[in-house]
Amino acid sequence: MKTLTIYDPAMCCSSGICGAEVDQQLVTFAADLDWLKSEGIEVKRINLSQEPALFAENEQVKSILEISGVEGLPVILADEEMQSSGQYPDRVKLAQMVGVTAAQTIGQVSASATGCCGQNNDAEKSSSSCC
Repeated sequence: MKTLTIYDPAMCCSSGICGAEVDQQLVTFAADLDWLKSEGIEVKRINLSQEPALFAENEQVKSILEISGVEGLPVILADEEMQSSGQYPDRVKLAQMVGVTAAQTIGQVSASATGCCGQNNDAEKSSSSCC
């Protein structure tokens, strides 16, 4: 099974789909990662604010941070090979990274459908805090 690992910049939660102003690019990226999972790809997201030690343990990621700082994030690895840094690629590029064919229609998920931190809105309503 192919593995795609994303080393994300510091965000309030693993998906970045939180807060009052949700970045549509992160919403689309999260939907694209869900699509990759449905294609049998293992997806791991590592958040700088939640797992900083993992950034220091990976030599490729550590090197990007030393050269570019946090502007070099996200770093995306496919089976531990560097594929991208400094941007969230679209679905077609993600598919190419792991060797699957991208769907013709790229679906998007709205922030209101996923709620805070990728949870459904029912889970969000039952919790007093986001992350």
